[in-house]
Amino acid sequence: MTAHILVVEDQQDISALIAVNLESLNFSVTQAHSGLKGFELAQQARFDAIVLDIMLPDMNGLDVCQHLRQQGDHTPILMLTARKTEADRVVGLEVGADDYLTKPFSVRELQARIKALLRRVSFHENARQDHSEEDSDGCLNFGELSIDIHKRQVQVRGKPIPLTAKEFDLLLYMANYPGKVFTREQLLNAVWGYQHNGYEHTVNSHINRLRAKLEQNSAEPEYVLTVWGVGYKFYDC
Repeated sequence: MTAHILVVEDQQDISALIAVNLESLNFSVTQAHSGLKGFELAQQARFDAIVLDIMLPDMNGLDVCQHLRQQGDHTPILMLTARKTEADRVVGLEVGADDYLTKPFSVRELQARIKALLRRVSFHENARQDHSEEDSDGCLNFGELSIDIHKRQVQVRGKPIPLTAKEFDLLLYMANYPGKVFTREQLLNAVWGYQHNGYEHTVNSHINRLRAKLEQNSAEPEYVLTVWGVGYKFYDC
């Protein structure tokens, strides 16, 4: 099936360049030249990935990303920006972006990033099928913790736990391999992508937030466990 990509970029020459090069990979491309239009299109149709500029008229890319995630839209998002500081990059990841590319960028790198996003989605879907012990409702259950894969919802002791998109992705990835130890770099590569090497502190901050939300006592976690000197593992049953 041909992947359908939404490109949200206000500079029409850059938008056209991106579209041509994604179409050369046999992807279908829809273009939007404002943040508001891109947000509307993302709500109206299903896309396999979104290329999203940050500096946009009407509605900036960070707001577009954040609102989509709040509405439960988990389409992979590659953010484009002229900003190169680590703080800007981290903000993009924190609001739910999956990858981050600074301008000017290589067309080949853009193509590689999009293909990597699509492969990662496919990998997660296959991992859920191959490794998860789902009940008839598509849920993973670990003691008093329940993960609804299809609805992307989590409950602990019957209480709904609000998670961000990345918090859910991180939890689900680890939950597919209970007892397996992951390094921070492995989790970063699997959930955020290999391009984010060097940002292991992002994993740490998400782990800390997961514990604060899931655990009765985050100092003595039951579900998200630290393996000292190595990394983390999930629910060593």
